[in-house]
Amino acid sequence: MSDTLITIIAIFLIAMVLLIPIMLMAERNDDISQSVVQTELSAMVDEAAAAGEITPQNVEDFQAKIASTGTGVYSLQIEVQHLDENPGKKQDEEDTPGIAKRYSTYDPLVKMYPDGGTPQPYKLKKGDIIVATVKNEGKTLGQTFRTVFYKVTGKGTYQIYATASAMVVNSGK
Repeated sequence: MSDTLITIIAIFLIAMVLLIPIMLMAERNDDISQSVVQTELSAMVDEAAAAGEITPQNVEDFQAKIASTGTGVYSLQIEVQHLDENPGKKQDEEDTPGIAKRYSTYDPLVKMYPDGGTPQPYKLKKGDIIVATVKNEGKTLGQTFRTVFYKVTGKGTYQIYATASAMVVNSGK
């Protein structure tokens, strides 16, 4: 009986010793993926701000680069905060003339990819602000291990999250 118990304990310890390096590698892979996604998102946003437009080619290149991380599917959300065209004009009773206002366009990707049409660049004006956010939609291997061992992740959580913003310096062509 004691030999069986020792064998079970030994098997359990060996399994734990083998799982720890795999868990650490999965965590490291998530860290590397986070770094790649943040770097590529910043590069895409900076390029769009310098060019004055968000092009379908830039978005597709970005999506291909982050897909190469192999950590699942990502969602990209872009918000463009437009600078008011006429800040000297009083818009309503609460507005003060001469103070610039901003209004937002959420998800310009919908306008870039019209139904059945060819993709078109989304033109920006000087002074607009681009805010982009990326997060993973599925569970990574690191998240799975954390869920099993630590019970710290729940529904609706994500491991890889990046955000970038930039002010447009040139109006679109």
